[in-house]
Amino acid sequence: MRRTLVGCQILAVSLMVCIAGNGQAKVMGEEAERDRLRAKAEDAMGNDDAETAAMSMGRAALMAAQLSKRQTEPAPRQTFNATEHLYRSQEHGYRAIALFRRAGGELPASAGVCGSLQLAQLELRHAQEALSGPNDTEGKNTASPRRKAAQQSMEDWSIVLDSIQGEFRCPS
Repeated sequence: MRRTLVGCQILAVSLMVCIAGNGQAKVMGEEAERDRLRAKAEDAMGNDDAETAAMSMGRAALMAAQLSKRQTEPAPRQTFNATEHLYRSQEHGYRAIALFRRAGGELPASAGVCGSLQLAQLELRHAQEALSGPNDTEGKNTASPRRKAAQQSMEDWSIVLDSIQGEFRCPS
């Protein structure tokens, strides 16, 4: 009986936290929530927690997809779409690291780990393609800060992803 009561109390508190968290996210705005999730993923990787990082990047990718769908202008839609693919790439990359560690860290990495890294490469290519098209609303020499940040993140992630693939001895 006491266990049931404690369980119900924990469930009630959990639900209140979830509801409050959702309300706070709406107040902060979807872009801020996406940035918070991305930062959470980076912190998780800094703490050597690839599984949490993968989950956070997956949520950030979902937020970027929602933002992309709500855009009426082509340039921001294109940037958010590219960001979604970049975050999916990072999600797959982090998941590959988590899988590798869970499997004991033996080299060469398993086919599952290498497959996750191939998915990460594919998503990165989609992100690069999404930003390779013309930027309709902005001048040729001036890209938006959001677009520049996405391009820089893609370049940085490409280097990291290639390094992981080499370290894990996965075929290119």
